[in-house]
Amino acid sequence: MFLHKLIIFLLICKYTYSKTEEDEGVKYANRCEVCKILAVELEGRLAETGKSHDVIELGYSVDDVKPKKKTVYKKSELRLVESLEGICDRILEYNIHKEREDSTRFAKGMSQTFKTLHGLVDKGVKVELGIPYELWDNPSAEITNMKTQCESLLELYEADIEYWYFNHQGDIQLKQYLCADRVLKKGDKKCLDEQLKGETSSKKSKNEL
Repeated sequence: MFLHKLIIFLLICKYTYSKTEEDEGVKYANRCEVCKILAVELEGRLAETGKSHDVIELGYSVDDVKPKKKTVYKKSELRLVESLEGICDRILEYNIHKEREDSTRFAKGMSQTFKTLHGLVDKGVKVELGIPYELWDNPSAEITNMKTQCESLLELYEADIEYWYFNHQGDIQLKQYLCADRVLKKGDKKCLDEQLKGETSSKKSKNEL
């Protein structure tokens, strides 16, 4: 009897702890996908802040007699700091597009699946997803997990990003310098080249990877 109960217990444990992400209905971002989106978002943010032609003053003096050092904001450390601030929060603007299978499943904008579901609700159709309707558009588990991974990656490679900013910005894409050459040096880089089918780099949407 004891042996019988033990076998049943072990089978339950095996079933419980051997579930994959897919079994739970989620597929978390891998390291390649996290780095790719971090690079895309940071370069996008730098493109926004790089439009300024301001000259800023650095340093201070007690008597205000000694002239302060002036530097162009576009090349300043201040611009980098401001661009990095909250950069991983921008991932919360993404959604899961489950109709896609590669890294392009992480993209801004509502997925085709949810557009269809919202359309059904608008027509009066009752749709049950197991979560309240008002939570449908909240960040999914995959997105919040990616944000956490982004923050960890940023902490580990902040020095590399800083070096790229001052020495290679404009010459080498961050996706290549950070992701391909460092984060994924010995790993799978396939996701870095993935884009929506039929999409060329020159026509790439601002909201898609």
